[in-house]
Amino acid sequence: MKRLTLLSLLLLFVYAAYSQHGPLQKNNIPLFGAQIFIEPGQSPELIDSWFQTLHDNGMNACRIRMFESYMLQADGTWDFTLFDYAFHAATRHNIKIYATFFPATEKTDIGGWKFPVDEAQKDKFARFIQALVTHYKDSPALYGWVLINEPGIDALPDTPFIRDSYADWKQENPSKEYKSNGYPVLMDTQKQKFQTDINTSFLRWIADEIRKYDTSHDVHVNNHAIFQNYGQYDFPAWRTFLTSLGGSAHAAWHFGYFDRQQYALAMLANAEIIRSGAGNLPWFMTELQGGNNTYSGLNAMCPTPEEIVQWLWITLGCESKGSIFWMLNPRSSGIEAGEWTMIDFQGKPTERLVAAKEVSQAVTANAALFREPHIIPSGIDVVYFNESLWAESLMAIKDDRYPGRQPGAVIKSPVACLRALTERGLNAGLKNINEYDFTQHDYSGKSIIIANQISIPAKYRESLETFVARGGTLLVEGLTAFFDEDLHNTMNTGFTFEKLFGGNISEFILKDNLFDVKANGHTLPTHLWYGHIAGQQDAVGVHTFGKGQVIWLPSTVALGAFVSGDYRPLSDYLVSVLPHSTSAISFDKHYSNMLMRTLKAGKETLVICINKSERQENVLLNNLPETKNRKIIYANTGCNITGDKLMMSPEGVLVVQL
Repeated sequence: MKRLTLLSLLLLFVYAAYSQHGPLQKNNIPLFGAQIFIEPGQSPELIDSWFQTLHDNGMNACRIRMFESYMLQADGTWDFTLFDYAFHAATRHNIKIYATFFPATEKTDIGGWKFPVDEAQKDKFARFIQALVTHYKDSPALYGWVLINEPGIDALPDTPFIRDSYADWKQENPSKEYKSNGYPVLMDTQKQKFQTDINTSFLRWIADEIRKYDTSHDVHVNNHAIFQNYGQYDFPAWRTFLTSLGGSAHAAWHFGYFDRQQYALAMLANAEIIRSGAGNLPWFMTELQGGNNTYSGLNAMCPTPEEIVQWLWITLGCESKGSIFWMLNPRSSGIEAGEWTMIDFQGKPTERLVAAKEVSQAVTANAALFREPHIIPSGIDVVYFNESLWAESLMAIKDDRYPGRQPGAVIKSPVACLRALTERGLNAGLKNINEYDFTQHDYSGKSIIIANQISIPAKYRESLETFVARGGTLLVEGLTAFFDEDLHNTMNTGFTFEKLFGGNISEFILKDNLFDVKANGHTLPTHLWYGHIAGQQDAVGVHTFGKGQVIWLPSTVALGAFVSGDYRPLSDYLVSVLPHSTSAISFDKHYSNMLMRTLKAGKETLVICINKSERQENVLLNNLPETKNRKIIYANTGCNITGDKLMMSPEGVLVVQL
């Protein structure tokens, strides 16, 4: 009896040490892992071998799609045996599981449905949630729940659930026939607003169902295709029911606006959007592309080991709590069969998995540095508006001659500004306007860039005026505020921002695919449109408002950088006119295709630098602190630091503690 008691106590101790107590925290050591794909036909021994492979390659987490289709029995009950094998294996190998709800769907549906067809299907989902949560909530391997796979969809389906929900929503959000000043409303964004709201309400419903049975584990969700879908995501509202935020960032599916050399930039922009959206919640990248996409995806590719390393360090440089790859082992049948994996068909680790292991080992060896590092802000934030994406989706056409007239221009412009600043080593933020803190009393030294945000609702006038009046600098670029929230041309129906911007537009003139604009002594490549500010000859208007100023450059210079590929003029211009932290570490000049993030970890400073150019670069840093504790955390061959200079090999990554 005594031996049994001692054994029981030992098991309880092991369980307490291993199991998750509460949701993911911002001071947790980052997670590294990969999706383990569970499907019928797999043996317990095969499943166990995958968890062993994760463990042996420095990974401590995984994600599993909990396919109801593989559990549901003819009598309406569920057989969890197949997935029990995975949870038991995870427990044996100390792997934390994020379990994704994947309610029954068609065999060919690789992404899962985002909304039920009707209330009956919703009720079935509720019963599945109850069964799954009560079965696994006490498993020592369970770390968190993923509400549903990749919310966000091109167009809402025509189903009873959507029709009834829209009818109810319109009762509280009636369409307007006329503006308050009498102009008719011929187009509106009601359906886009509804789609954003129903995304939030359905995700909240899933979270509430989980919390009926499990109040302790992490509740998480992964948005996807962020550059196309951000208008559907209300991250501040999501914070009220999530305990962590995630995302899917597959280069082959989601980075179509960028060429391959720019994938690291796209990952940075994606990570910054999620970091801002998470607010005070922790975040991590729920899905990163781990392998070859042979027939699936929009752009066939296989990540190189160097890209795997770059993507991991980029997310860590944006304060993520880690990344999980899609995926470790291949699915056997259907779309994506044999694709995306980090092991080969003999079950051996690929170079990509070995590369990820090296990053995991570097982080584990320096765990204290990566518990809760914080980005050192430059004072510059690039903001975007959901309404601009909605307007673009209704107004833009697929004009192959001019990217500015195609869908995507309203996010390419902010990303271009982010790149221009990042290539100076500055930590610029990229965030939704609703995530910016307008409650401060002093914005001296702070800058906001609004780049080609073609629709800005009048409700934001007060916040922007407050920001500038209290000392902030607002730079407005491109066709910003061309439309209001109801797609009226603002210059024709009463310009809401005339007082703040200090004027109005006489006209926007389409000139050429690329032409030059002179601004403050800089010559800027510009795409398509030149904006004339009424009553002045200069291309730029500078207006003092309260303690701050507005710099108005109503020509599409950000798209000019994006289309031309020449970011140096835009970079030099932004750095010359925008207040920013002069004490933060930065580059001494513009370096094309160079990315850097600097973070503070306690008293230590972390520098993460990535060279996406095709040549060796020697980068001189400004404001590098003098320290005797300099330490290289991670470095590719040819990457090093000497004095104030970074030596960066092509595709190289260097992580230094100062």
